[in-house]
Amino acid sequence: MTQPQSLSLADRLMHRPYLLLVVTNLLWGGNVVAGKAAVGNIDPYALMVLRWSGALLVLLPFAIGPVRRDWPVIRRRWWLYLFYGVVGYATFNILVYIAAHFTSGINNAIDQVTINILVMTINFALFRTRVRPLQLLGVALTIVGVALTATHGDLRRILALDINFGDFLVLCACLAYAIYSVALRWRPVTSWLSFLFASFAGALLASLVFQLTLGGGIGHLLTTVPAVTPLGWAIVLYTVLFPSLVSQMLYVRGVDLIGANRASLFLNLIPLFGAIGSVLILGEQLQPFHLVAGILIVIGIGLAEWSARRRPV
Repeated sequence: MTQPQSLSLADRLMHRPYLLLVVTNLLWGGNVVAGKAAVGNIDPYALMVLRWSGALLVLLPFAIGPVRRDWPVIRRRWWLYLFYGVVGYATFNILVYIAAHFTSGINNAIDQVTINILVMTINFALFRTRVRPLQLLGVALTIVGVALTATHGDLRRILALDINFGDFLVLCACLAYAIYSVALRWRPVTSWLSFLFASFAGALLASLVFQLTLGGGIGHLLTTVPAVTPLGWAIVLYTVLFPSLVSQMLYVRGVDLIGANRASLFLNLIPLFGAIGSVLILGEQLQPFHLVAGILIVIGIGLAEWSARRRPV
């Protein structure tokens, strides 16, 4: 799509869905690396509270004007903003955190591939949004690519996996994010900043509830925060600025431009970027299966997108 020359560079970039979604999932892949590095440096419940409160504070100077202008809409549709924050931001993360205590990382990675499948299923069930055969083939290729990454190149390891309570929690997390993705079609027509601020408020409220009910209460939070290491605070800063602020804004915009079905397919880039980040930052060794998996994921996304663009579904 050719953009008018009068548009600024930032405006033109916000009309490039592929670029937006790749950057989104690059930053979310970095969040996977940050999550691994967080172990022993910051309590996961404290990380959630600090992440969303920090995101709100950073956003406040920029959002206060738009929030005032959009306040009638926010007040009228407050429950929808709360839904986005609770379901899409807080619930997904807390379920994955808890699941890590019950299931392996292999199970966790493979289970999260279901987000895109669930988005397509929900869209078909509710809105009869059809999927072309080549889109399904593209999804299948990305699943194989992610499975290669998760099983370290040995797909036979899938047969040895045990389905347990942790897997159930991850599937619930995937369902939560799929519902959030589909529900973005009802996002109120307000400023981007207003939407993020109101949704982040919902995420912070949910994070405080999780802290009270699952994380040992506010007293435990007050004792864990002083124990956060310098690396832990660096992780907080990263999660506040990039996975929370930048990625969420870009993902919502990507869904606006190409729809939840196609945008959710790009989520399969997260394991790929997470693996690359683990090699570059955590010093893990790059294996041949990483390259094969990356090729399959990129081809799968490209094939599905090419099929989707041939004609409206």
